[in-house]
Amino acid sequence: MDSNRPYWNMEMESMLQTPEMEKLQIDRLKTMLTRLKANAPFYAEIMAKNRLDPEKLTGFAEFRDKIPLFNKLSLLELVNHYEGDFLRVLDDIMPISVDDLDYMATTTGTTGVPTPYPMTNFDIQNLWGETMVRGAWRAGIRSEDRMLFCFALSMVVAGVTLMMGLQKLGCMAIPVGAEAKSERILLMQKLFRGTFYVGTPSLAEYLIEKCPQILEKEVGELGFKAMILGGEPGAGIPELKRKLESAYGCRIFDAGAGFGFSCDHEEYQGMHWVGDDLCWYELVDPETKEPIPFENGARGEAVFTTLVGDGFVWMRQSMGDIHQVFTEPCPCGRTGFRYKVVGRADDMLKVKGVMVYPSHIKGVINEFVPRVTGELRIILDEKPPRVVPPLKLRVEHAEGLDDKALAELEKELVETMSRRLKISPKIIWAEPGSLERSHYKGKVFEKTYE
Repeated sequence: MDSNRPYWNMEMESMLQTPEMEKLQIDRLKTMLTRLKANAPFYAEIMAKNRLDPEKLTGFAEFRDKIPLFNKLSLLELVNHYEGDFLRVLDDIMPISVDDLDYMATTTGTTGVPTPYPMTNFDIQNLWGETMVRGAWRAGIRSEDRMLFCFALSMVVAGVTLMMGLQKLGCMAIPVGAEAKSERILLMQKLFRGTFYVGTPSLAEYLIEKCPQILEKEVGELGFKAMILGGEPGAGIPELKRKLESAYGCRIFDAGAGFGFSCDHEEYQGMHWVGDDLCWYELVDPETKEPIPFENGARGEAVFTTLVGDGFVWMRQSMGDIHQVFTEPCPCGRTGFRYKVVGRADDMLKVKGVMVYPSHIKGVINEFVPRVTGELRIILDEKPPRVVPPLKLRVEHAEGLDDKALAELEKELVETMSRRLKISPKIIWAEPGSLERSHYKGKVFEKTYE
């Protein structure tokens, strides 16, 4: 196997976004629908009701018209229908029996019922893991590398199953996990010298502070050649990306929110969709759920349909993420359209009719590092999305700033947000180190109404 080849899967990745790939997608979709019709009562009923015959499917337009979106609300309705029996829900929507599953993972469930990710070994190796391996290969990761794995290992979808999938590369796994906390994570890195980090950007940012305290050295001395970040916005926020790359002295790669992985171009270009043969991607209007034409610069709610798989099967499934897509060739020269995560639909805030996402706010805050630490909380006194102005932000300032310096900093922050985001927030200063850090996903909101 040539370690210098540009793609992990030369056959499929060379075909991304081609007519040949579209034909393969349609053939695989017909096969998947046939399996669901025979084995998944939930989808068999939908196909019968809407007169969809998998063998006579005319294309994605007909599929989109006859298969409704599936989202968190759809899942909750099924869970309620089966009186909380998750196994019966899975048997209703999968093309295989629950008894044939090998692993179970979920989302964190922080917004309600956790979304299940039931998987067989096929799913881990040939669907979930395959996409991440394709991205990691593009990032320069090879079999001789060592992976310091810092995502939580407790059932989350970015945990054990992702680590197992990434091992297709043949690299050594150091499964320390976010649960081990920063002292253990840094000790494992000191002992086994991982060459690349896999985890959340929040944890990577936190280790910048903790490494000098625990190991008496800067994170740039840890020896990473790359960091694969996911689970939350961060690696795609230019200001935070620059902060992490400067601190660690290595390249930062963004992964997730679909089957995507960012490239090594110096300027963030979004994530390349590397799984056309594995999953069909579409955009819909976040409010009307009507299709949005797939063209350069289009923005909408991302919807996924897996084309292979056993337990990990999505049929027009939305995770609530708002994407912007770019179909023009990437300056890096690699295949695959690109997408940027604008924000989550349920995180969107409206201030005087202006829509703003936490990632945008964090991006502006990080422009002012080192005068601020980068930690902040968005204070919500009422249930979102509507916010009665001004939007209140609790922001950690750096050490050694007097009242005059803070007043000047506040003025600059508000002016920048007014110019960039069209909002004029109220800044509430917090002492450095006073806002709780997280080894998992970073906390964004402070909800006083709860």
